[in-house]
Amino acid sequence: MSNYHKLYTPQDSAVVFIDQQPQMTFGMASSDRATMINNVTLLAKVAKEFNVPTVLTAVETESFSGYIWPQLLDVFPGQPVVERTSMNSWDDPGFRKAIEATGRKNILMTGLWTEVCITWPTIEMLAEGYNIYVVEDCCGATSPAAQEAALSRMVQAGAVRLTTIGALLEWQRDWKNKEHYNALMELLKQQAGAYGSGVEYAYTMVHHAPQSAQKPQVVPKKVASDRHTTARSTTPVDTR
Repeated sequence: MSNYHKLYTPQDSAVVFIDQQPQMTFGMASSDRATMINNVTLLAKVAKEFNVPTVLTAVETESFSGYIWPQLLDVFPGQPVVERTSMNSWDDPGFRKAIEATGRKNILMTGLWTEVCITWPTIEMLAEGYNIYVVEDCCGATSPAAQEAALSRMVQAGAVRLTTIGALLEWQRDWKNKEHYNALMELLKQQAGAYGSGVEYAYTMVHHAPQSAQKPQVVPKKVASDRHTTARSTTPVDTR
């Protein structure tokens, strides 16, 4: 039976963040970079909420690639970052040790660039018995063709493709589970795009919950009243 014939859980999965650094971001051309940064940050925040172990790693930080995005570092303040010279994280003993320390076999992979820094460790980790889930909209390559070729190669090797929303909702699984529900909804409202806007609308307009904004929008009552008055004044009157 395939290793993927069951869903992963917060108790048996971990997330890896590879080389989310400025120089690598500059070279990414497979999709919108701002969206990808938002997706990575959202996934990181949800992983932290569900107590899913995470591994952060960076390559040649001060000699070439720059520091990891502050949006990601701020989710895990003070967490050690595995510093490497090898493009293949799996070549680095510190990275291997960090992965082993999670105690997890289901590994969600994110990072830059997909065709090198994600593909190479993925192939070798699959050979070591890990189940690898590539969160493709949290990854970026040097071109759309490079992204698709890399994803194809990893799938042929045995990895599974995922996207951010599906990846994080697999941890929640059932809406009756309330432990993380409210925190998850707050994160989705802020960073889940159209889905988040829908959540905000349902909360405020359907369930009449308070707005998420720190200073909620106030609609003047006079506007509504004037609209009603205008509608009445423009209605034809039968004077016969």
